Amino acid sequence: MRDRIAPIRLLLLDVDGVLTDGRIVFDANGIESKFFNVKDGHGIKLVQRAGIAVGIISGRESRVVANRAAELGISHLYQNALDKLTPYRELLDKTGLSDHQVAYVGDDIIDLPLLRRVGFAAAPADAVPEVVPHVHFVTRNKGGWGAVREVCDLLLKEQGAWDTVTAKYFLL
Repeated sequence: MRDRIAPIRLLLLDVDGVLTDGRIVFDANGIESKFFNVKDGHGIKLVQRAGIAVGIISGRESRVVANRAAELGISHLYQNALDKLTPYRELLDKTGLSDHQVAYVGDDIIDLPLLRRVGFAAAPADAVPEVVPHVHFVTRNKGGWGAVREVCDLLLKEQGAWDTVTAKYFLL
């Protein structure tokens, strides 16, 4: 696991079923809502402090996702990506990174092309069964319920950055 995680410089995330629990709520006016977990958000901020860039590649388009990405300082945002490899290739070209330097968290078959390509692939506990054989790590938590935080913490601990990025929280 450590050998796969050591070179990671970019963490990519799916949204529905990973950053959220997969529910999409529309009010009577057609306004969309999603539920994000604050622990996942804090995990994202921690990996960013450690120098790991974070991006989102989602198959759907949502203003809510754009707002959450902006709030978390995620500049690599690709939405309405039914073929997730296209924005992934663009991102590699843009950053100069290679597959082995990228981690991806996905939960459904649309994510398989990326999960099979990246250096470190993860899935939430409630991912569809077809995804599980193609990942290196399955979280204990479900999507939207801390799965992303688990991956962030794992990356930080395996790269030896945990103590540095969390030190201020443990001061007496």
